[in-house]
Amino acid sequence: MTHALPETQTFTAEERRLTLAAVMIVFLLSAMDQTVVSTAMPRIVAELNGLQLYAWVTTAYLLSSTIMVPIWGKLGDIFGRKPTLLAAIGLFLLGSWLSGLAGEFGGPHFLGGGMVQLIVFRAVQGLGGGGLFVTAFAIIADLFPPRERGKFAGLFGAVFGVASIFGPLIGGYFTDHGTFHIGAHVVAGWRWVFYVNLPLTLLSLFMILVKMPALEHRASGAIDWWGSLLLVVTFVPLLLALSQGGQSMPWNSPQILGMFALGIVGLGLFLFVESKVSNPIIPLGLFKNRVFAAANGAGFLISMSFLGVVTFLPLYMQLGQGVSATASGLSMLPLMLGLITSSTVAGRMVSKIGRYKPFMIGGAVLLLVGVFLLGRVNEFTTPLDLAWRMLIVGLGLGPGQSLFGIAAQNAVPVTQIGVATSSNQFFRQIGSTVGVAVFGALLAQNLPKQADGTPLDLGALEGMAIKAVAAGHAAAVDPILRHDISHAITSVFAFALATIALGIVVILMIPEIPLRTLQPRGEPILVKDHSPESEAEAEAEAKAAT
Repeated sequence: MTHALPETQTFTAEERRLTLAAVMIVFLLSAMDQTVVSTAMPRIVAELNGLQLYAWVTTAYLLSSTIMVPIWGKLGDIFGRKPTLLAAIGLFLLGSWLSGLAGEFGGPHFLGGGMVQLIVFRAVQGLGGGGLFVTAFAIIADLFPPRERGKFAGLFGAVFGVASIFGPLIGGYFTDHGTFHIGAHVVAGWRWVFYVNLPLTLLSLFMILVKMPALEHRASGAIDWWGSLLLVVTFVPLLLALSQGGQSMPWNSPQILGMFALGIVGLGLFLFVESKVSNPIIPLGLFKNRVFAAANGAGFLISMSFLGVVTFLPLYMQLGQGVSATASGLSMLPLMLGLITSSTVAGRMVSKIGRYKPFMIGGAVLLLVGVFLLGRVNEFTTPLDLAWRMLIVGLGLGPGQSLFGIAAQNAVPVTQIGVATSSNQFFRQIGSTVGVAVFGALLAQNLPKQADGTPLDLGALEGMAIKAVAAGHAAAVDPILRHDISHAITSVFAFALATIALGIVVILMIPEIPLRTLQPRGEPILVKDHSPESEAEAEAEAKAAT
């Protein structure tokens, strides 16, 4: 059952502009929060005494944000974007504040101590963070017709690239220079990694409350509680197994195999329930839509190859080339510059010509070329030689940051835009997790033995990288080991090439539906800027729709 859809929904130019600015702020904060913690983690571990829980600070955010993506999308379709976004912002704000208080909140034994507190509060932050991503893109779909979404979605893709660049730099700056005293109390600099979210999030909250229009409720119906529960039962163990397998536990350990088994059983139950309920959290019928299914599949594969490559590039630079951690982070700038440029340009061109498939194919082919060139590097590759290769990779990645979502939105009814948006984001995040896990496993298989004959795993590599950085010189890494590390890391790029090639095949299967200036069911979005020309155009478009 659905509400009767209005003939027109009007927004002023100021409403659209201020809403877009507010949503962009929260999107930037959510994107940056995935990377800003990385440079602060050594200091956090030293203060909160939780080295054995190091990886869980990131894993907790990843799990909660990923699982909540389809749930937030469905809530937005049922209750409207504005209350859904406000709820997501509230959770993100609460999680940020509590994360900054970890170790000083509720006593030293509350929730098991400071490090466990941080993990729990990061999970709360992730619950809101997942909603910020999906609701931001759904709001773009509500405010702008399909033909106009490209340039704005491309802009959001560029924001994601900016967050990836400046997140680690901001985290490092606050960690090193943010400590200050209030009387006898010391506020550690790393806490500002979380506190910096508070003023900007409050600003966006105010703008949304005051200026964002009450976007129409698109659908009605009960919340799919069983589907939501089974979604958690399915993907929490699967994501845990993928993120911890080969790291803290062997792939064939009973714990990892048990989590995979639980995830598979949960998936079967989830699919059964979703096929029976009247208002499923992920309508399985959408997968009969070739655009929706192929766009999600392509997003999964491209994200899988992207994260699988990018995650291990800093490790290659630190151990294969002997550069410092800071230098390896800055060396990623060409990749992010390419991503920002191509995402913005592709978005504007899609809005101009009304077609998205040529840019999808062009981006994927360019990505294939870039990864092929990265696979040819070795321990003697100069930083400049590496930089132009990463620039090509970034240029290839840009279009995929937004166009898969636009294609899915353009192919579904207005009542399912939230689900289409969240599903695409969900598959991309799952693809990223799978990519890191698979590439990590392949890398571990190609690593040489240590001096004592034991296998060299990723944990040992990270420890060696820290020692190399502490020594402050490339010679801290043995030349033979540098060659072996370079060979092991670049050899897994062959798998990335196969993944990207498969992604191109899936992209070719996406039927191209021209982007319209109207919503999928013909409801025009009118902009009230009070100029005679725009009012005449809006009136003509409304008549054409009817």
